[in-house]
Amino acid sequence: MSTFINENFLLNNETAIELYNEYAKDMPIYDYHCHLSPKEIWEDKRFDNITQLWLYGDHYKWRAMRINGIIEDYITGDKGDYDKFLAWAKTIPNCIGNPLYHWTQLELKRYFNIDELLNEDTAPVIWQKCNEVLQNKEFSARRLINRSNVKMIGTTDDPIDSLDYHKKIRKEGQLEAKVLPTFRPDKALEINKEGFSNWIKRLSEVTGISIKRYKDLLDALKDRVNYFNQEGCRMSDHSLSYVPYAEASETELEEIFKKAMVSEKVSPQEENKYKTYTLIFLGKLYHSLGWVMQLHIGAMRNNNTRMFNILGGDAGFDSINDCNIAVPLSRLLDALDRENSLPKTILYNLNPKDNYVIATMLGNFQGDGIPGKIQFGSGWWFNDQKDGMIRQMTDLANLGLLSHFVGMLTDSRSFLSYTRHEYFRRLLCSLLGEWAEKGEVPKDINLLGNMVKNISYNNAVKYFSIDI
Repeated sequence: MSTFINENFLLNNETAIELYNEYAKDMPIYDYHCHLSPKEIWEDKRFDNITQLWLYGDHYKWRAMRINGIIEDYITGDKGDYDKFLAWAKTIPNCIGNPLYHWTQLELKRYFNIDELLNEDTAPVIWQKCNEVLQNKEFSARRLINRSNVKMIGTTDDPIDSLDYHKKIRKEGQLEAKVLPTFRPDKALEINKEGFSNWIKRLSEVTGISIKRYKDLLDALKDRVNYFNQEGCRMSDHSLSYVPYAEASETELEEIFKKAMVSEKVSPQEENKYKTYTLIFLGKLYHSLGWVMQLHIGAMRNNNTRMFNILGGDAGFDSINDCNIAVPLSRLLDALDRENSLPKTILYNLNPKDNYVIATMLGNFQGDGIPGKIQFGSGWWFNDQKDGMIRQMTDLANLGLLSHFVGMLTDSRSFLSYTRHEYFRRLLCSLLGEWAEKGEVPKDINLLGNMVKNISYNNAVKYFSIDI
């Protein structure tokens, strides 16, 4: 029996304990960026066993299992769900120091009231206990959202998506959380990716706009932005392996687009020109509608060609890019700001070496009377762990205003990932408590407590301006 996930987990001083219990613990969750399926939410998906809920699609766990020597049959292969769970149980004791160890035990405790440490010996009992709980109707997708005290969910949606499930959820009106789409036009920007021209054809079908020229593409994207806005969308999201910036004439852009549409290779410089203009065009649209633009910067995807050919993307073979982002990011933001068309923007960096670049870049483009108009996004992906979260908050505090930070998100496909908000809040309280205990900030519980409440929830509510 283990009780290391106890009341004071990660709370390393008395001030932190008071801040968490009195100010953070019961705050609602504003999960403004995740990858949950609107279809699964609408259908109120049920899970036959813990493997389906825990391991299907979780590339974080898949990476750890591969490192532990588990063969692919037990990860993404055709082995049974219990065998896959047992393979994970064999892996988790080796994850000490990795956030997966904390997340696993925290989820077992919060959702299944299980204190036992997961390992090969306890796996049969934990498997049985979890699966018994999952038979309860309270463990469907919607009920997991409600019991987690979630008030807002921002999904991630392709521009050609009909958003039918969002419509159904909104029309029914029974879910306590507001589920809103997020405009994710990556396929429109990745001009050199296989399937680009086919995606453009599908966009043409959805909009009814014949896309023959680059200008037609922009018209079609504008059409979909307006459609998403009509359906309640107030956010966009872009995944950028690097930050592009290269200026181009309209004539050049037309030629670049024509090449891509006949599957002719576009040069890196041409790709930069295309991406730059398209991003600026979209940024202006977002600003006109009052949207928040999110830029996730620095993921180097699908490094393992052999496994990509077998499994496709999002299978655990991505890593951190190391490109220099300061100059192109500055020019991209400035291009929008010069025309007073820079939307509220959240910048996430995957490479922690870019923390100071991002944290100082924010100050260049604040304004319009909006507190924290440009945000340093929370520790993302490989930074979504204890040291990464503390480093992000500390760097933001050193170089900006931590008090206006919009806080945590799950960025997850799992309905159990809401414990990441608890994890984050405990670390936030521990950090502020440590500063107070050392005499580096006033030991004013009300002052610090209100700061905790704002970062945990209130700042996001104000920033995204969505009625909850």
